[in-house]
Amino acid sequence: MTNRILQSINIKKTQSLEDKEYTYRKFIKIEGVDAIEFRKDKVRLLDYTAVIFTSRNAIDHYFRMAEDMRLRIPITMKYFCSSEAIALYLQKYITYRKRKVFYGKGSMQSLMDVIMKHKTDSFVIPCSNIYKKDLPNMLEEKGIKFSNAILFKTLPEDISDLDIDTYQMIVFFSPVGVESLFANFPAYKQEETLISCFGPMTAQAIEDSGLRLDVKAPTTTAPSMTMAIEEVLKKK
Repeated sequence: MTNRILQSINIKKTQSLEDKEYTYRKFIKIEGVDAIEFRKDKVRLLDYTAVIFTSRNAIDHYFRMAEDMRLRIPITMKYFCSSEAIALYLQKYITYRKRKVFYGKGSMQSLMDVIMKHKTDSFVIPCSNIYKKDLPNMLEEKGIKFSNAILFKTLPEDISDLDIDTYQMIVFFSPVGVESLFANFPAYKQEETLISCFGPMTAQAIEDSGLRLDVKAPTTTAPSMTMAIEEVLKKK
């Protein structure tokens, strides 16, 4: 029987998985926080000498908020990005070659290595209402001045049109994706459906919801979600 796999966001398919029937749907949506709500947090974006970006969403909403609040970002502002790809995305908003842009190699530790060379700066981290604690914990441990700026929210999307019980596997990439499942299908029962996820925060959300976690990534043998799915389907 053809496996029907529901993935909560799109990931790249490999050739070995092409005989499977996939449905790609976003279980989550991103909504910007408005200026009135943001002011309540009492985080002033211009009080900091540097910004840390870990996603394109963070970049988009940082500059959106600056525009909404009529803030003029000084040319002296430093930008620290988790990867070169994120850093290059800054070109959408700034003249890249004229600004101070630094980036890591994709890991939080590599980003911290760069930040430590500028540890006297004060940093603001544009983020969602749901964010990983790795970076804030590392900054706090090193005594670096920083604040989180919640500029956008990760919320459940309407997926109620799906026939959820027809899928042999559901793949999650975010804790909010798990929340979205039950928001759309309050009476959902897992039964024989395989539940897969990427990342420890999502795994914890699945376990907290009472679902059975069948496939988890990354692992030593399956560093990607695609490889983890391949492993379990080969056993079927």
